[in-house]
Amino acid sequence: MNLARTIVFSILFYGLSVPIVLGAPLVALFGSRALIGYAHLWAGLLEGSARIVLGIRVEVEGAVPPGPVLFAAKHESMFETLVLAHLLHAPRVVMKRELTRIPVWGWASTIYGVIPVDRQASAKALREILREGEKALAEGRSVMIFPEGTRVAPGEAPPLRAGFAGLYRTLNLPVVPIAVRSGHVWPRKGAKKPGVVTLHFGAPIAPGLPRKEAEALVHSGINALNDARGA
Repeated sequence: MNLARTIVFSILFYGLSVPIVLGAPLVALFGSRALIGYAHLWAGLLEGSARIVLGIRVEVEGAVPPGPVLFAAKHESMFETLVLAHLLHAPRVVMKRELTRIPVWGWASTIYGVIPVDRQASAKALREILREGEKALAEGRSVMIFPEGTRVAPGEAPPLRAGFAGLYRTLNLPVVPIAVRSGHVWPRKGAKKPGVVTLHFGAPIAPGLPRKEAEALVHSGINALNDARGA
């Protein structure tokens, strides 16, 4: 049953996503705000089709603060990347540069305002993240980063990458850790399962703390749901 649902979802969501993505350049002609609204429609399609076809619903715990803030989120699946961008009112998202090279979609994501970063985390790449983060602050937009640097399986808690500390110091914003529990219903491979995706917003972490203290608080905050790994 789960496999059949997954196939139907893939046909529906990805089939509708193709014309949506192809239409993005036309929408982008009207500016980034028009494209942000367009992206919200895409996120709504994902969440709606996941709920109706797959039986996956979203549960939000804690308060979603007004921006601008620095959001630091756990990353277990593709699902939360779109849902969080919608829920958090279009923050600028730190994203691996390879995704911006996807034809059409990559160009549109740049207009939307993603912050591309090289995986090597070189000094040049880190400087670029900081410059783009400052631009986001000037625009009044929050910034969202997946500080562990990559998608991980439920229960895994790798150390934070260097880019987080630089953004935290440069932006001087409160950090809101977001614990995510999604990998149990949206695995990297195989059929998706009905269930609840939980987005848990932790207490804001004040700016200006020593690096190790800030990183420890963020690491603990984004992994707050790691003990709830049941199906």
